[in-house]
Amino acid sequence: MENEIALSNADYRLLSIVWDAQPVLSPELCRIAEKQLGWKRTTTYTVIKRLCGKGYLKSESTVVTALIGREQAQRAKGEQVLRRNFEGSLPRFVASFLDGGAVSDEEARELEKMLEEYRRGRDG
Repeated sequence: MENEIALSNADYRLLSIVWDAQPVLSPELCRIAEKQLGWKRTTTYTVIKRLCGKGYLKSESTVVTALIGREQAQRAKGEQVLRRNFEGSLPRFVASFLDGGAVSDEEARELEKMLEEYRRGRDG
């Protein structure tokens, strides 16, 4: 399912609220979306309906819960960015941040650690 996840920015923004508040009653979700996103109730219900139709949310008896996890959605969004903007190349993606000086020394160490853990996990 991960490769099939397709989220608009609006979808992701509402899912973020659901992940933080779930299980959440739909009227409360509307209040939170109005406060955090500036959305009208009808907009929130439209996005809820769309996400339920895609199988990413469940709304039963006005209780809304997510059927996909935050990490799963983030991974799918990351893959979309790589495909759309960097021809699927992770090195090009990282280079765009390195060239712009947007990576701190601490973040660089964290990336090195992640790569080392990845290598160890792959090698057995």
